[in-house]
Amino acid sequence: MAGEEQLDGEAAPGLDPEDREAFREAMADVEPLVSNRAVPDQPAPPPVAVQRQREVEQARLDLATGAADPEPAETGEEAFWCRQGLQHRLRKRLRSGQIPVEGTIDLHGLRVEEARESLGVFLHQALTRGLRCVRVVHGKGRRSPGGEGVLRGKVQKWLSRRKEVLAFASCTPVDGGTGALYVLLKK
Repeated sequence: MAGEEQLDGEAAPGLDPEDREAFREAMADVEPLVSNRAVPDQPAPPPVAVQRQREVEQARLDLATGAADPEPAETGEEAFWCRQGLQHRLRKRLRSGQIPVEGTIDLHGLRVEEARESLGVFLHQALTRGLRCVRVVHGKGRRSPGGEGVLRGKVQKWLSRRKEVLAFASCTPVDGGTGALYVLLKK
């Protein structure tokens, strides 16, 4: 500790001789502790990183099953729209797919008018059932002429005009990526 001074026979500067003598008298019958620790014959083994072993095993399993294959890269066509005043935290959770999806509609293969009608019926039913977040799969349009999906832009326009829709965002790759939207509905 700071301010401690040695008392090993030499006079410590600044220590009163009476205090030094009182200390020696108080410590006169004190004996040093003897350690009862056993000295090991061999050094201790190195610690085992159990979590690291689990991660290595999981990586091997993922490689063997194909789960480690990378997701196809998104093209940067991610969609996002929200009504003014929606909380930042809620927008962030929607975009990252952290809000549980409670219903899904797949519009693949439908004509524009069929898709519009199906989407309207689906959203009405979702509101009636009290669903908060749904997924709308419109496809990426890779098989469409010109490689541009017809429904993608139309679905986004329809959703942005519906009063019951608070926000929508492209799904994460595991849920369809830019070929689907998470849609946040009013309570």
